Amino acid sequence: MTAIIDKLITGQSAAMVDLKNMVKMVAPAATTVLILGETGTGKEVVSRAIHHASNRKGDLISINCAAIPSELLESELFGHEKGAFTGADKPRRGRFEMADGGTLFLDEIGDMPLSLQSKLLRALEDRTIQRVGGGKDVKVNFRLICATHQNLKSKVDDGSFRADLYYRINVFPMQLPSLAERKVDLPMLIKAMMEDDTYMENGSFQFEEEAVGELMRYPWPGNVRELRNVIERASVLFAGRTITASEVRENLLRMKAPKFSEETNFLWQATADLGEPLAAEEALDRPPLPHPSDHRDWFAYFDEIDLRRHLQDIEVTLIEAALDRHEGQVSRAADALKLRRTTLIEKMRKYVIEKPAS
Repeated sequence: MTAIIDKLITGQSAAMVDLKNMVKMVAPAATTVLILGETGTGKEVVSRAIHHASNRKGDLISINCAAIPSELLESELFGHEKGAFTGADKPRRGRFEMADGGTLFLDEIGDMPLSLQSKLLRALEDRTIQRVGGGKDVKVNFRLICATHQNLKSKVDDGSFRADLYYRINVFPMQLPSLAERKVDLPMLIKAMMEDDTYMENGSFQFEEEAVGELMRYPWPGNVRELRNVIERASVLFAGRTITASEVRENLLRMKAPKFSEETNFLWQATADLGEPLAAEEALDRPPLPHPSDHRDWFAYFDEIDLRRHLQDIEVTLIEAALDRHEGQVSRAADALKLRRTTLIEKMRKYVIEKPAS
């Protein structure tokens, strides 16, 4: 089982080791899995790993709920009988029946129309379906894996996703890390893609060490899918060549002239209450942090950056991490963040951050 999972899921970062362990635990069970993560993080790859490690005899049947018009999705999922609608000249099995004995993967489940969500709920609870235009129950034995990049809980709150279906599929949630959260895996991912004929049919190439460093600095908003695009682009532009760092910047990634005077002024204002910088002797005793100059390269890849939103996200993440580390003790969290206790409390109120439950 481990060999199958390692072959399908590339990465040795802490986040990916945890993910592989979760796949190993859940694969043999019939439990419904909900895979969460940003677009391009590899949700379909994880679904394949779960299926192939499960030893289920049937096939893995996939369907993207966002890619098929709502009026056709019901027939795709449940099948139809002859004469059910114009053009239905013969009966047809749907994806549920195709997945009998195997696994059904519903990608982008958050885009499923409300009208179909009740039918999906019945199929999950009774393990029976009815074809469109038919009145006979068809027994199906399938394992369900769902995936979405959306916040389903928010969709439940606004009424666009059924609460009962949400709790029915949210049995074993798995959160996939973004590529930016596991950049240590980038060289391994690049190597795996360069050994895959799917991405290298245009020709082989190599990266200089500095070029890999340039790729490591890029924030990868499109995640692994964007990396695949870059590798394929490289195989077209640099077949038979060694790629330099400047060629990565100029030819493989986007590049625009920066305009950051207003953002720079705001950055100084936003960080004014963070205190004085550490003395050199004190800084040597601390673990290294991302250097502020690391962000200078961002304008080599993006036309614009929402600086206020980015700084706010960083503040929220670090405050939550400090509170978790110190078990919700505000005073100790404030010390860890080099803030006054009252300042931290004000920020918690501003960002609606609650102390973690003990």
